[in-house]
Amino acid sequence: MNKLKEKGFALILSLVLLMAMSLMSVALIIISSEDHKSNNVSDEYQQTFYIAEMALLEGEKYLYNQSIGPYDGNGVRQTALANLPENQSPSDPWDGTMTAKNYVTASVTGSNCYLSFKDIDRPEFERVIAESWQFGKFLSDSSITTVGTPEDTRLNKFYFEYFITKIGDAAFMAQGSSIKLGAGGAGKNGMAYRVYGCGIYNGSEQMIVSLESVIVLPK
Repeated sequence: MNKLKEKGFALILSLVLLMAMSLMSVALIIISSEDHKSNNVSDEYQQTFYIAEMALLEGEKYLYNQSIGPYDGNGVRQTALANLPENQSPSDPWDGTMTAKNYVTASVTGSNCYLSFKDIDRPEFERVIAESWQFGKFLSDSSITTVGTPEDTRLNKFYFEYFITKIGDAAFMAQGSSIKLGAGGAGKNGMAYRVYGCGIYNGSEQMIVSLESVIVLPK
């Protein structure tokens, strides 16, 4: 009788083990997929952060070039046009519209970069300049990448944007005969600007990294 009752037990046990192994396999696939997705997001964030740093550098470079003389279309520095740029008149209020410098869209209205800075007094905010650049095209125009490659296409999903506001007079301490100081090394001998920069990734979901810096230039 016992032998008759045990008939088919091995089959049932095999099916249970097969089901358990199947569930474990599915769980491992899900865990691996989520881990891969997490790694991709982390990688995209890191790259977006580096591009945000580049946005700050480009904004600071703009101010530096203006202070010693901007370049003309032939790459010749126009020292006679050296200036410390002023804020533009506020546009009741400014909505964050930025000039698209190197891609087809004429302007970026209501930029998410501008909106990502929560401490800005938007109705009163005045800016010197506001520009948006496509990172992939920026590199290809610089002959750093080859236009049309898969890598270049991926980089076209990245953008950097910056806008600058003039803060006002600030202390500037410097040494050297080429530095003009009004009264020794003390006093409000500099002009302060705040540079806002963003790295933007326009993938399946948009990712924005926002940074800011303050730069003081000698008068």
